[in-house]
Amino acid sequence: MLTRNCLILFLWFVFDKGSLSPVRPPGAPLSRSSLGKEHPRSLVGPMRNGASGFQRVKRGWVWNQFFVLEEYMGSDPQYVGKLHTDLDKGESAVKYTLMGEGAGSIFTIDATTGDIHALRSLDREVKPYYTLRAQAVDIDTNMPMEPESQFVIKVQDINDNEPKFLEGPYTASVPEMSPVGTYVMQVTATDADDPTYGNSARVVYSILHGQPYFSVDPKTGIIRTALPNMDREVKEQYQVLIQAKDMGGQLGGLAGTTTINITLSDVNDNPPRFSKSFFHLRVPESSAVGSAVGRIKAHDLDIGKNAEVEYNIVPGDGGNMFDIITNEHNQEGILILKRPLDYETKKAYTFKVDAENAHLDQRFHSFGAFKDTATVKMNVLDVDEPPVFTKPSYEMEVYEDSPVGDIIGAVTGQDLDASNSPVRYSIDWKSDLDSYFDIDPVEGTISTNELLDRESIAQHNITIVATKLNSPVLTSRVAVTVHVLDVNEFPPELAIPYESFVCENTKVGQVIQTFSAKDQDLPQSGHKFSFKPSERDVNNKNFTIQDFGNNTAGIVTLRSDFRRRSQEIYFLPVVIQDSGYPVQSSTGILTIRVCGCESDGSLLTCSVEAIFLPVGLSTGALIAILLCTVILLVIVVIYVGLRRQKKKETLMTSKEDIRDNVIHYDDEGGGEEDTHAFDMGTLRNPKVIKENLLKENRDLFRRDVKPDPNTGKKRTPVSQDSEDISDFINQRLKENDVDNSAPPYDSLATYAYEGEGSVAESLSSIESLVVDADEDYDYLNKWGPRFKTLAGIFGEQSDTQADTTTTTTENRH
Repeated sequence: MLTRNCLILFLWFVFDKGSLSPVRPPGAPLSRSSLGKEHPRSLVGPMRNGASGFQRVKRGWVWNQFFVLEEYMGSDPQYVGKLHTDLDKGESAVKYTLMGEGAGSIFTIDATTGDIHALRSLDREVKPYYTLRAQAVDIDTNMPMEPESQFVIKVQDINDNEPKFLEGPYTASVPEMSPVGTYVMQVTATDADDPTYGNSARVVYSILHGQPYFSVDPKTGIIRTALPNMDREVKEQYQVLIQAKDMGGQLGGLAGTTTINITLSDVNDNPPRFSKSFFHLRVPESSAVGSAVGRIKAHDLDIGKNAEVEYNIVPGDGGNMFDIITNEHNQEGILILKRPLDYETKKAYTFKVDAENAHLDQRFHSFGAFKDTATVKMNVLDVDEPPVFTKPSYEMEVYEDSPVGDIIGAVTGQDLDASNSPVRYSIDWKSDLDSYFDIDPVEGTISTNELLDRESIAQHNITIVATKLNSPVLTSRVAVTVHVLDVNEFPPELAIPYESFVCENTKVGQVIQTFSAKDQDLPQSGHKFSFKPSERDVNNKNFTIQDFGNNTAGIVTLRSDFRRRSQEIYFLPVVIQDSGYPVQSSTGILTIRVCGCESDGSLLTCSVEAIFLPVGLSTGALIAILLCTVILLVIVVIYVGLRRQKKKETLMTSKEDIRDNVIHYDDEGGGEEDTHAFDMGTLRNPKVIKENLLKENRDLFRRDVKPDPNTGKKRTPVSQDSEDISDFINQRLKENDVDNSAPPYDSLATYAYEGEGSVAESLSSIESLVVDADEDYDYLNKWGPRFKTLAGIFGEQSDTQADTTTTTTENRH
């Protein structure tokens, strides 16, 4: 080791004297840069030995790679390499520094010698390389002597990782009966070692467990079948153990394993097989058609859709009585009864059933027929059965109004069992609630029990019950339909009331109207009507009847010169006859109106009424309209007359009864502000009497009455010295009684008079509670019948006001 380092140092001195270069550690690859290749300096450094100024010096760094082994297990730090500069003269004037990834923690450098060591074990799979920077600085001034230089320390790989299957264990499938070499799947193992260095990551595959059934390609890891005709029914699951080994599979390489579970998938290589060739089954004769009467099964060793079986009955004896279907859940063959069984007719049926796969594989046809056949014998068991009717249903006919007790038909039932028990018959009461029919319990004859009417019920549906005499529990039912036939009761008649018209300019032989008939009877063969003119009208020279033979007929003209002025309406009798038995007929009347027409035959007018009325307005409608108009006019005349008569009536219809007769007018008085009717100031303050004397003498009237200058009357002035308000009120009362200009209704005048200088202050009627017990209203009785009601009211009052008096005056004119 020492010899190698000395040799390297010598070569460094010879080829690159005076330059800083990394010294390779043992085993490091050579580099051209380490062989003395110089690079110009990028920095100008200070001159040593005290010289002043600067000079351009040659660059002493050479870039290179260092290598360090991973997983180093030594006790001392692992030597990586050495850095040196040509400026280092061995005088310990240069200090080396290290910076970058792992500097100080993973890698360290001797500041004096430039030796680099790894402080701990490294793992290439964690980090393959480290990038660092080195610099030489003056040990005294700590100034850089040269620029930084970058280099890389690579971690050299060793075989410390085994191959790994990342997705194991694996699952795969391959069809059974596959040929040798059929692809199954591919597995891949990964090795974390460096694939570019040595054989550490070179993986080789081999099979440890699973031979001779499967094989694996050593390079690709593809697994294939190695044995032909592997049968799933023999063995379905296989477990294969695969090994992946690095170092090319050489001795000392690391290995990893994985497990592959391989399943043989099913193919249709087995036909269905019956467990036995002969099946004995039994079925009661009373089994319903469509019911399951037996089960057989053919077993198939395959699974899934390859085991689906189809069953078929081989045509032959007894095969037409049964059918077979497959149960999808368990692949059983279910025998279905197609026709009713009868023990007395046949006691056993024998037939063959084939079973074959629904999905065939053409590759295995050479193995033989993929179906199996078995024989089935079906024994019919005797069962005590109910009676059987000779028909599944019965239909009978009867004429309406047939006499009660007439036989309309019969039903027949018999016991087919060996006992041959007698049968009794009855009618299900639910089907004949009104008891229209009766049945003989022994013979089974059906007769009428009521008179039948086809127009009410045309068809009766009843149910007949047959019961075995020795076993009443066993019964059978059959439906009987009774059609009530029609008796020709009603004569035919016209379908609608026809109103036809004929043009004045019509031609001879022209059909002017087509009509038909109706009949309340409904014969089974349908209606057939015939039409002909009435025998009383054989000499009719105007119209005739033409029968079209399809239940319709037409009115045909016999002349062309029809005139409305001579005759406006014609009546044509027609005889209608049906085809029933007995034959019924009737005579209908056809109305024909003569009308004016255009040259093309279009209708213009048929009568005088048609000229004034809209098309389609009949005489009845016109009469109704006129009648409504007259009624409305009468109502209007009566209403106007009543209004006029009402205006002439007096206000009071009875002069005798004048009690509380109040006539209301919508006239509103002036209230307290109505100074034109009277002077309120005179009442309230005696001092203003003089000021109102002039106003009292004016000929003014109330606002609510139109003044009459001829009847106006001046009011007598009130004396200033008068202190008795009653005199004033009496005077005003008299003036109003004789005043013809006053309104003819009750009026209320309120005089609010308040004294002056009272010690008790205000004696207003609103606030005063003083009552004058001596006040007497008997004088109201002297004023006549008009004040009778007012006198009665005031006569009953016990409280009166001291300074304020309210007087009501009633005036009637």
